[in-house]
Amino acid sequence: MELETVGNSGIVVSKLGFGCMSLEGSQKYITNLIRKAVDHGITLFDTADMYDQGQNEVWLGNALAGVRDEVVLATKVGHNWGAEGYTWDPSYDSIIKGVEGSLRRLQTDHIDLYQLHGGTLEDPIDDLIRAMEELKKSGKIREWGISSIRPNVIREYLHRTKPAAIMMQYSLFDRRPEEECLDLLHKNNIGVLARGPIAKGLLAGKAPRAYLDHSDEEIKNYQKILRSLGDPLSIALDYLRENKAVSSSVVGIRTVEQLDQIIHAWDHKPHDSITKKIAGLIPASLYTNHR
Repeated sequence: MELETVGNSGIVVSKLGFGCMSLEGSQKYITNLIRKAVDHGITLFDTADMYDQGQNEVWLGNALAGVRDEVVLATKVGHNWGAEGYTWDPSYDSIIKGVEGSLRRLQTDHIDLYQLHGGTLEDPIDDLIRAMEELKKSGKIREWGISSIRPNVIREYLHRTKPAAIMMQYSLFDRRPEEECLDLLHKNNIGVLARGPIAKGLLAGKAPRAYLDHSDEEIKNYQKILRSLGDPLSIALDYLRENKAVSSSVVGIRTVEQLDQIIHAWDHKPHDSITKKIAGLIPASLYTNHR
């Protein structure tokens, strides 16, 4: 498994990451799944305090007991659970308090990458930065970043500071980051964690359906093009792997069968000419609503 440093942070991760949001089943099953991923060389595991109301972090913490020092733990903060469900709260106090719960549930004394789980221009950005920097100084987190697909929000953070990483949705079927974000982040030595790299399964064999501004017929045609070139999943993963801005492609994995499929696709790298050719066959989109 290839390794990559996340921007200029010093944190080294596997180029293929494990997204934990879809974990389900018994603790025994989840532990077996996570440990198998570790055995295949996956070192980056991404979760969030709001997944399963915190239970996701508990599952992951239990699964990594004994191998915690071999992996990079990334989690997220910004949503508080209450009687009305989740509410958005990126305040200083919420972040300082939130990290304690995540540390406890993950059974660790530090989080490698602590991420704001969203973000808008109306947030108290300076207070948030202050909270994250204090957590770094205390040793409770190694680095911090934001999980956002909003170009204007990303640019605003870069005006004020240098987060270690930005997590954003990016795939062959969602190439919006290419127009406004990837070059900017690469030039500023900020790592990109690409979530959704297989577009909700559409790049891994799921039946075609509308996705973003692509119609179901367009997706069907793109899938046909990819199949004519080789294994669509291998091509999709390699397309991101070859982008210098992307530190890791974080794939949501729920079952052992999915893990096996992804590892097989990752290990069977397509010919370089295919990756270079594919961008001209599937059009890129632009950010419209999420700015």
